[in-house]
Amino acid sequence: MSGTSVTRRSASTTESPWLRVTFIALALSFLALLLFVPHAAVFTEALRKGWEAYFEALADPDTVSAIKLTLLVALIAIPLNVAFGIAAAWSIAKFEFRGKSLLITLVDLPFSVSPVVAGLVYVLLFGAHGWFGEWLIAHDVKVIFALPGMVLATLFVTFPFIARELIPLMESQGQEEEQAALVLGASGLRTFWRITMPNIKWGLLYGVILCNARAMGEFGAVSVVSGHIRGQTNTIPLHVEILYNEYNFVGAFALASVLALLGLLTLVLKTWIEWNQSRVAAAEKRAVLEPVT
Repeated sequence: MSGTSVTRRSASTTESPWLRVTFIALALSFLALLLFVPHAAVFTEALRKGWEAYFEALADPDTVSAIKLTLLVALIAIPLNVAFGIAAAWSIAKFEFRGKSLLITLVDLPFSVSPVVAGLVYVLLFGAHGWFGEWLIAHDVKVIFALPGMVLATLFVTFPFIARELIPLMESQGQEEEQAALVLGASGLRTFWRITMPNIKWGLLYGVILCNARAMGEFGAVSVVSGHIRGQTNTIPLHVEILYNEYNFVGAFALASVLALLGLLTLVLKTWIEWNQSRVAAAEKRAVLEPVT
């Protein structure tokens, strides 16, 4: 009787084949429309005049400058975000303190504020007529329309990614291992490097990859603070816009293809990390169950 009821229950909750096929077809259609077709269009337009024109467009000095600046901004912003993300996640997940809810809200702030608004805030603070503008001019310090302003704008839009990736991971792991290490005489720094870091390394790497993708693709906030100075303060997205507005479609799509390739590489790394995490989790589960069996 129980077996019959289980069979009926499983049959009633199992989708029919035509419904599964329909959902799969809809998912693949959306993927093709929103992912495959745009990427194919980018590479098709980039190579419309052949490989020679493609590489010639990428060798343009202004294009090379945009690529270098994009990588430089990411190389500065990501380590700072790693330091902030680990500190914020460790504080939120491991300790109870006054203002904890406020810190969590501040971590999520860039998700609810437009990047353009963030860029305007930096202009109001560090621009020539901003709060600190006179002092910066007097001391010959350039923030807006220069690298520091672009790094600040990128930091604002990217700093939640690492913290948000690590907070639930640290909360799920608890504090038992750290407390045991402290009881055995390990210092706080040694406990962090020997216990905490190995436990969060894959989550940290996942957050770094997402942060890097966001940093290289940021447009709104960086556009406001950069000044669009060709060959000096243009990142890849900004230079793509300029080339497209000048009807240099091969150059625009060639540079866009570089950004698309970086995005695809990010997706591959993200998939690999998720696969590795699931493999490690399965190995740990087998290690726990083997003594029982």
